[in-house]
Amino acid sequence: MAPRAYWKGTLKLSLVSCPVVLYPATTAAEKTRFHMINRETGNRLKQQMIDAETGDVVESDQKGRGYELRKGKYVEIEPEELEAVQIESNHTIDIESFVPSDEIDQRYLNHPYYIAPDGKAAVDAFAVIRDAMKDQDRVALAKIVLTNREHIIAIEPLGKGLLGTTLRFPYELRDEDQFFDDIKSPKITKDMVELAGHILQTKASHFDPSKFKDDYENALKALVKRKASGKKIELPEPEERPSNVVSLMDALKQSLKGRGGKKTAAKSHARRASGRQRAAKKTHRSTARQRKAG
Repeated sequence: MAPRAYWKGTLKLSLVSCPVVLYPATTAAEKTRFHMINRETGNRLKQQMIDAETGDVVESDQKGRGYELRKGKYVEIEPEELEAVQIESNHTIDIESFVPSDEIDQRYLNHPYYIAPDGKAAVDAFAVIRDAMKDQDRVALAKIVLTNREHIIAIEPLGKGLLGTTLRFPYELRDEDQFFDDIKSPKITKDMVELAGHILQTKASHFDPSKFKDDYENALKALVKRKASGKKIELPEPEERPSNVVSLMDALKQSLKGRGGKKTAAKSHARRASGRQRAAKKTHRSTARQRKAG
């Protein structure tokens, strides 16, 4: 059965337009989830809304929305007042501009969607827009209304279709300075940086998400299966935390040891280091002889 479309509308590039459908590119359906249950009866629990001051249960017809102006002081917003500011969706993705993909700060990337043509009649126009974007090697920026909110969506070719990723607005991002300003700038020797570079080389690879393993999810599934079959759950012994490393240089050197086939990197570094030391000693002796001769 074909997946159900999350959104239907029109993709528009100037006077060229075609019907399209959006599908969420991600899913949490395979995640292990737990429900709250009554330990005595084994029945599932349901949540209730409780008045924070009186402790009374609040029925659905008594619930409303309020914005906190100050501690404990709310202004109530009526449903019809919210409707007055909601954006009506015209079900159109109107491409406004094209930007180089490397200019998009990855912190702005939010939710990905697959965009496909809606029906056979839309395929030609869809292919024209998609292939033109491939030739330009740029990402389209457009506006779209999803769940009564306006979003900026970045669109780029992906195989036979398009990938649309909603973007966060600037007010949703925290300023990195408040987290990085207190980071000191210590004096790091060139040897340390080179050793760290060699460690990076030993771990060089290519992006392959098929190698990603969710160990915690796998452990949860195994736990549920074992418990459901009536088997005893053995609790692991707590691991001892390693002591803090005192010498950064020693830690770097130890990281390079015992990595089969990568010892040449350490030897190469050692040769260069000893070469620099010999050159420095030679220069020092030459300078000393010149001073003596003078």
